[in-house]
Amino acid sequence: MSLAKRIIPKIDIKGPNLVKGINLEGLRVLGKPENFAKYYYESGADELIFQDVVASLYGRNSLFDIIKKTADEIFIPLTVGGGIRNINDIKSILRAGADKVSINTAAHENPKLISEASNIFGSSTIVVCIEAIKQSNGEYFAFTDNGRNGTNKEVRDWSKYMEKLGAGEILIVSVDRDGTGMGIDENLIKYLCDSVQIPIIVSGGVGNTGHVTKTLKNFDISGLAISSSLHYEYALKEDGLDNKFSEGNTNYLSNKRPISNIEQINLVDLKKLLINEKIIIRY
Repeated sequence: MSLAKRIIPKIDIKGPNLVKGINLEGLRVLGKPENFAKYYYESGADELIFQDVVASLYGRNSLFDIIKKTADEIFIPLTVGGGIRNINDIKSILRAGADKVSINTAAHENPKLISEASNIFGSSTIVVCIEAIKQSNGEYFAFTDNGRNGTNKEVRDWSKYMEKLGAGEILIVSVDRDGTGMGIDENLIKYLCDSVQIPIIVSGGVGNTGHVTKTLKNFDISGLAISSSLHYEYALKEDGLDNKFSEGNTNYLSNKRPISNIEQINLVDLKKLLINEKIIIRY
């Protein structure tokens, strides 16, 4: 019997705010992460991914307080990434209430961290995040720091190496598709599914419910991480709007204009649709 596939809201955070951009750039403030997290939990999310999108850039992690608040009220698995550099950082994140950690930059700087962490905490706790950008020759290479820095590591080889070192899951982020609503990069996902045996979470490109059903039907992935379509749906609700922001680009909230090519997806309705499509999910 096939394992149930997970629908996972991905919450990108800069400072105290939930943000969203395109190709991991041009970040706009959409709201308070704890409000979105509670809404998704109550709507039936299977897990949540929290990512501090500037942590590695500034050498810090600002998620501890947010995770502590969230873990006290939300009882689904939480994966937390951004600025995790060593075993002590992992311990701190897990003590704050996270169930898993997502590691990208530190894995490139010190691959042995993955094997050490999986031995200490268990492989199911260690997620390796790969930010993939397609090259002119059709290959995909891994990047760090929201797609800013190249690593010269080909995605297929890098994912195999991370699996060998003990990673329990791969979070593959298509930088090219992120925030565009163009649909997932099917070549990238096939490319990765053919390379590793561990569960794969796909992120980047979902713009409508058709993209969700097609991806879950056609690819042997463990779950789909969705940001824009879910975030815009909640951000434009009356109880989702919040104008108390001390920093960041808040023009989207002021104008309240949806993105033209991104369908606002309600999580409850999405799960009903997936059941009707005979896709095995948690419900």
